[in-house]
Formats: sequence, structure tokens, C-alpha cells
Amino acid sequence: MGIKAALSKPFAAIVNSQLNVLRKNAVQLQQKTFEYLIQQAQDTSFGKTHHFNEIRNYDDFKKNVPVYDYEDLRHYIDRVTQGEEDVLWPGKPAYLAKTSGTTSGVKYIPISKESMPQHIKAARNALLSYIYETGNADFVDGKMIFLQGSPVLTEKAGIAVGRLSGIVAHHVPAYLQKNRLPSYEINCMDDWEQKVDAIVEETKHEDMRLISGIPPWCQMYFDRLSAVSGGKKIKDIFPNFKLYVHGGVNFEPYRARMEESIGFAIDAIETYPASEGFIAFQDSQKEKGLLLMVDSGIFYEFIPADEFFNDEPTRISLKDVELDKNYALILNTSAGLWGYSLGDTVKFVSKNPYKIVVTGRIKHYISAFGEHVIGEEVEHALMSVAHEEGVDVIEFTVAPQVSPKKGQLPYHEWFIEFGKQPEDMTTFALKVDQALQKKNIYYFDLIEGNILQPLVIQSLKKDTFINYMRAQGKLGGQNKVPRLSNDRKIAEELEAYKIK
Repeated sequence: MGIKAALSKPFAAIVNSQLNVLRKNAVQLQQKTFEYLIQQAQDTSFGKTHHFNEIRNYDDFKKNVPVYDYEDLRHYIDRVTQGEEDVLWPGKPAYLAKTSGTTSGVKYIPISKESMPQHIKAARNALLSYIYETGNADFVDGKMIFLQGSPVLTEKAGIAVGRLSGIVAHHVPAYLQKNRLPSYEINCMDDWEQKVDAIVEETKHEDMRLISGIPPWCQMYFDRLSAVSGGKKIKDIFPNFKLYVHGGVNFEPYRARMEESIGFAIDAIETYPASEGFIAFQDSQKEKGLLLMVDSGIFYEFIPADEFFNDEPTRISLKDVELDKNYALILNTSAGLWGYSLGDTVKFVSKNPYKIVVTGRIKHYISAFGEHVIGEEVEHALMSVAHEEGVDVIEFTVAPQVSPKKGQLPYHEWFIEFGKQPEDMTTFALKVDQALQKKNIYYFDLIEGNILQPLVIQSLKKDTFINYMRAQGKLGGQNKVPRLSNDRKIAEELEAYKIK
């Protein structure tokens, strides 16, 4: 064991003690965070407009601050990006995280000098929690690869601008810099496919022990690495590779294929970072859920997902959440986002401590017929049957077909790229449909009432989703394919890739 690995174990024990305070005092820490945020932002433009000086409790806050999305806050953020100070948070942001929205085009999310360290701290503590629980620290002594966006930053009104992963790359602790790959030059490459090929060449002979990135793009890296190594498994290329860190999308639909590529069931850590804040991370290999970061400058609110589009939805703080209920996640942050709808839905699987799972996107659902099917449900239905049948699913998306051929009932159309096809597609589709009916009572009622016919699966050609994302200019980085759509825009693009 190297010196870094040896030192990491007592450090992990210290951090675990700190996390135990968080685990046991979540509601109190959220109250302290709430008071801190209101006090700090009283003299900002937003704080004055929303009468922060009159806010004494959470009920006052809800009366003064409505739920906002990016478009609602855009006129404030535009002032920030023009260099104005004290708009949403004291002073200017340290960074603007550039991201793309489905309705807002390019978005600029402020990251303050107070919020930036929380991103680094949470990522660090995710790894230290793993070390504390498992005792496995050897990965610290080897090479680590982070498949991420370019660290090249531009400037807007004196504020550094870049992708979140690129910004974070500038804050990797010094003691990890020598272990970290790819090199800065390769990380700066814009073309994702050229970048992956360059990473393969740079890393294929290294002692890789930890790999981090969004599952589909890590799979692309593994596929190309295997191809240049004569078809070897990743475990034979990197014999000391023991830990995979992921976030952004649910790992389960990718797990079987990725572990097949690796050659064994890899330990994995799930994280929940967003440009708006680092929200949660997996702190245990034995327990389900991600530990909510309640002391990181974010005050959380929750709206029952089925009420989100109501005129006056229920809006609660952490102390009033219920287990196994879908909530839209609302953030108030030390970077100046207020009543901000992140767009994600979460479900609590524990309240002692508070742990969540990410269940989908509030706008990524199918409810063309009142069924309100969400991402968690379609992923469970497909992957449970795929596992049972020994079927390999590479990627998929689902859309409603509201205008079927004459004489047919409407249906959900599933576009799936298989690694290994079902032996009987009709039987496979029926089993998936039955699994979905068990997960969603509204869908069950629509099938039983002959409003919908069972789902239809369209099998897609190899590399369909890579080619689709390339055509959209969204190959690599933090980009991902929406699993659910309430329209047929993606479905129409995928028609050309169907296997006839």
C-alpha cells in the first residue's frame, strides 16, 4: 500500500465522523442553511425585491418567493452575466456554468466562491466514504480517469465561463493531479470521438484504478479500448481497476453491458452533481440511496410530482417529506438560485438518514392519455425483464403513438438498441408491458379499459443512439438521451434507424 492510500484511511474516518453529524442532524442543518441564505442575500437586488428582511420562517419565504424556473430568473441572470454585482448573491459569481436547456437554449448557472468548494468537498467525501466502509484505498495510488468536458474557460463580463466538469477540473486537489488522466491537452479537445480515441491511446498502458463518467460515454471508451487491445476485457487491460464513479443517468440500464465489458461486477459509486449544486452521493455499498447534502449551502424544497403543474402545489421542506413518494426538487443556493426548479424528481428511501434516489425529470414523462409514466417505471419494467430473459439493452427511449393506423388503439412506442436481441420480440414486449402495468396503476387501467393497446417495440440498428446524438451535436460530455418524451420529435428522428 502506498503512502496516499495509507493516509486516506484515517482521513476517511474523520470525514465519516463529520458525515455522522450530518446524518443525525439533517433538519436542524437545513434550518441553519435557510437562515444563512436569507441573511446573506438580504441586500441583493433579489433579496430586496422579495422582502428578505421580513422573512422569519419558511412560511414567510413561501409567501415571498414563488417557484421559479430558469426562464423566470433569466432577467436576473442576464444582469449577472452583464457584470452587475449583488443581483442574486453578494458580489459577482466566481464562475458561470454553461449548460443547455430543452426550452431555454444556452443557460448560465452562477457558481459563487461559497458554492464552488461544496462541489469538491462532496466528490471527495463520496470516495472517502467508500474507503471508510470497504477499506479499499489502493485506487488512490494508481491512475484515475475522468471522462468530462473541456476545462477551457472563456470570459463574460469578467466572470470565467465553462462546463461544470471543466470548471471542476481546475479544482482537483494537488495530491491527485499526478494521478489524474487524461492530460490537459487531450481534455481540451472539442471533438468527442477524437477525444475518446486520444484518451484510449494515452491510457491503454497505464495503471488505471478508478474511472469516472456518464455510463454511455464510458461504455464507448471501453469499446474502443477493447478494440485496440485485440478484444480484451477491461480487467485484462487494467488489472487494478476496481472502482467506477458515475452520475447524471441511472446506471442500472447500462450495468450488465458495462460489467460484461469489464469482466466482473465492479464496485460503483453514484453521485448527484448538477451545475446548480452537488446534491447527494452514495455513501454505502450496502444500503440503497444517495445521502442528501444538507449542510452544503443548499436549502431544499419538495413538491409532490403529481401536483407540480397545479396552480398552487403543496410545497414542503425536508422535515415533512414522506418515504416512497415522488417529489419535484426545488433549490435555494449559496450561488443565488431561489425557489429554483431543477427539473428532477426524487424519492426518499430513508429518513434516518435522509437518502434519495433520482426517479426522472419532471418534464420527461408520458401522460398523453393521463397515465403519467415516469423514468423510474420504464427503466424498471425494461431492465427487470431484460435481466430475466438474458437480453442486453444498450439504450432506449419511449414516445406515445397517438395516431396509430386505422383500426388500432394508441400505444407507447419503445425504440430500443439491443446488444443481444430477445429470442421472441412479441413475448418480450408483452412481458415489459405487464411489468409496466404493475408499476403504474393508471397505465394498467388504460390497458384494461382498452384505451391503449400494449406497447410496441422498435428494434434499432447498432450505434443508433451514438449516431443520433452526433447528429444533434450532443455526443459526449454530460449529454444524455431523454428516456421519455410526451411528443414524437425524437421518435421521428429514430424512424430511419429501425431494423425492418
